[in-house]
Amino acid sequence: MIEAIAPLAAVDPSGAAFGAASFTPAQTTGTSFQDMLMQGIATTDAKIAEANKMVADFALDGSVPAHQVTFALEEARLSLELMIQVRNRLVEGYQTIMNMQV
Repeated sequence: MIEAIAPLAAVDPSGAAFGAASFTPAQTTGTSFQDMLMQGIATTDAKIAEANKMVADFALDGSVPAHQVTFALEEARLSLELMIQVRNRLVEGYQTIMNMQV
């Protein structure tokens, strides 16, 4: 059975319909930008280490299938490329700020 969709109510421009008078901004989770960067670096490092381990296991005894090794290597490569791009953007932003006239 198909149910009818109720029409939208008119919106009050003052925002009172949404409780704008009692609106408070959302609190941040407490994670700093530095923490996010360090977590990203640690994740990338873990992916690279896992890919190296898989390559070594594949080369020594073949216990890891080739497609898993390929997938792990590609995932590590993409993580490293992302980390490099973030670094490049940070350096570019720093250089822009340093070149500003005071």
